[in-house]
Order: sequence, then structure tokens, then C-alpha cells
Amino acid sequence: MRIMGLDIGDKTIGVALSDEMLWTAQGLETIHRKKLADDLRRLQEIKEQYEVERIVAGLPKNMNGTLGPRAELVQELGTTIANELGIPVIYWDERLSTVAAERTLLAADVSRKKRKQVIDKMAAVIILQGYLDTQQAK
Repeated sequence: MRIMGLDIGDKTIGVALSDEMLWTAQGLETIHRKKLADDLRRLQEIKEQYEVERIVAGLPKNMNGTLGPRAELVQELGTTIANELGIPVIYWDERLSTVAAERTLLAADVSRKKRKQVIDKMAAVIILQGYLDTQQAK
């Protein structure tokens, strides 16, 4: 069993996967969004290839903890993904995940061009790893 982590944006979806022991998250890819049907097809392929049984989607809360329009869009897409793929979608507070990803990439001296290509995938890793860490603590 694996868990898929998603960082859902308007133009891209960062995708990460857990290892089979559910200890670590690794970046898989960045889906460049075109049509919803294409996005769902790719997510279905990943689900089947890696035997994913659950998805953790980053929920972009406001800094005061409330949900804004962006979070509502993520929840709508999450519901669609859950229905289409037939597996549960769990929402994880992603506040500052992209900032953390950017800092990690800067610390690794990754070029600006390369950062732009991997930032969403890295944010998905941070979201999924946060979720996995809390599950290990239980």
C-alpha cells in the first residue's frame, strides 16, 4: 500500500508517493494541467501502477486557519478525484508548504529554472511527509 500526496494548483499538480512502509515521501512528477479528464486519467494511472490506497491533498488554508476560495476549489477537485479513483482523499493543512519547498531547494543550491520545474512536486513531498510523520507518532 502507498499513499499519494498532491499539491493542487491551477496550472499544475505536484505528485508525491510514500514508500510501501509509509515512512517517507518521494517526489514523483508534476502534472501540467490541461483538461480535468486528462488530469484524472493520469492520477488513475499512478494509482494503479503504485497501488495507491489513499490520497493526501494539500489544503491551502488562510493564515488564520479559515478556508478561502482556493481551499474550496481544492476540496471540490478532491471530491471529484475521490469519486473517480474510488479511494479516500484526506486534506492536509499546506500553509507554507511551497515556502518550505522553496527554502529547501535554495539550500540545495538548485537553479531558479530547475526550482520552477520541481517546486510543486517538492511541495507535495512536504505535504505527504507531514501527514506520514503524524501517523507514525500515533
